[in-house]
Amino acid sequence: MNHNIINYPTIPTEIVVHLGSPTEAAKDISISFIDYIKNVASSEIYPTWPDSAIEANILAQISFALNRIYNEWYPSRGYSYDITSLPAYDQTFIEDREIFDSISKKVDQLFNNYIYREGQIQPLNAIYCDGRNTKCNGLSQWGSVDLAKQNKTPLDILKYYYGNDVRIFENAPTGELIGTYPGYPIELGNAGDKVRVIQRELNRISNNYPAIPKIPRINGVFGKYTEDAVKEFQKIFNLNPTGIVDYSTWYKIKYIYNAVKRVNDIYSEGIVEEEEIFDYGNKLSYSDVGIGVQVLHYVLSSIAFFDPDLPSLKLNSVYNDNTKTMVINFQNKYNLPATGEVDATTWNKIVEVYEDIIKSIPEEYAQYSDEFFQGRNLALGMTGDDVRIIQNFLLKICRKFGNIPGVRVSGIFDDIMERSVMKIQSLNNIEPTGVIDPFTWFNIVEYSKK
Repeated sequence: MNHNIINYPTIPTEIVVHLGSPTEAAKDISISFIDYIKNVASSEIYPTWPDSAIEANILAQISFALNRIYNEWYPSRGYSYDITSLPAYDQTFIEDREIFDSISKKVDQLFNNYIYREGQIQPLNAIYCDGRNTKCNGLSQWGSVDLAKQNKTPLDILKYYYGNDVRIFENAPTGELIGTYPGYPIELGNAGDKVRVIQRELNRISNNYPAIPKIPRINGVFGKYTEDAVKEFQKIFNLNPTGIVDYSTWYKIKYIYNAVKRVNDIYSEGIVEEEEIFDYGNKLSYSDVGIGVQVLHYVLSSIAFFDPDLPSLKLNSVYNDNTKTMVINFQNKYNLPATGEVDATTWNKIVEVYEDIIKSIPEEYAQYSDEFFQGRNLALGMTGDDVRIIQNFLLKICRKFGNIPGVRVSGIFDDIMERSVMKIQSLNNIEPTGVIDPFTWFNIVEYSKK
């Protein structure tokens, strides 16, 4: 069973507001997300309204802003901000305005809640208008007051305007969205959630632009199929066909993806949970099971092999007491909060320490250096010394066991090698993805010793 984590939207710590129309040369300001919502709510609604109306409107304002951020609406159009200050484009924000105390307290209670449509995960593009001077296909602010006076709950009000299938997501975490540009080009050999985002979005775009080849497996590894899809996308949209996802390509993909998904529509196609599943999410904790835990065990065990300060750890797929103890010991040693959970900060430190070890294995262990995972996931179409190293282990297996497809030690991850890897994964009760992650690497090495 995989340890699948769904990339639910998170609440950003800050939002960048453009104080003018999109094309206007106006000032951009960075403000905490919660203070932004307090400003918008104080600008858009009255503190004297019934509580249900105030809460419904605040939830709509939060959802609208999160929708803009989640879909990178403005960055995908070449702008460096998240949202504008004008209701003609987004919602009203007035720099340095007075914040109503009662509104402030409501936002403190609601800032990490948002509206979503059942079966989808993205924050609803919760369009709204005052309902008197302007009409829209969304929430009427003054209409919400009338409904509140009829003792309607905030959810009742939201369903009235947005449909009976809307829900309120409560207590969303704060943090970075997986779908945002990482700040560096992504290319052949890279792996991780950012690659998975690219693969998922390109495959959806290819439904509308069939010249873009489908990526057969959304596995988070930037292999040949992903490179080919990126190149074709770049050709279609007049970008240099390098096969590398740089800043321009990332946001062009995001722009086209938003267009074909109609993310600015209240009744958009939407993003469903299956599209946002990631094998390695941003947290592993006690009782979790699956490949994510197996990978964690392997990397921590490798570190402990060279570090007497850390206890040994048996490899399995369950985050148990021993795992928690090992994580706490690691966190204490590297001055991290000793939570016993592996969040993004802890995982990044684990990877950093592991990579440092691999780069400088002590001389007395040099003969075993090839046995350790080399630092990147491997998949079809990739090349390099690490491919050649694991091919040598695969060759040993193929010579010993007649049921394993043969491989060529070429340094090229070809179709035959993929079939060989998938067979070994199946024999070791690992999902047969054909991708060599740390745990698969370990099993190949151990299998070669049998």
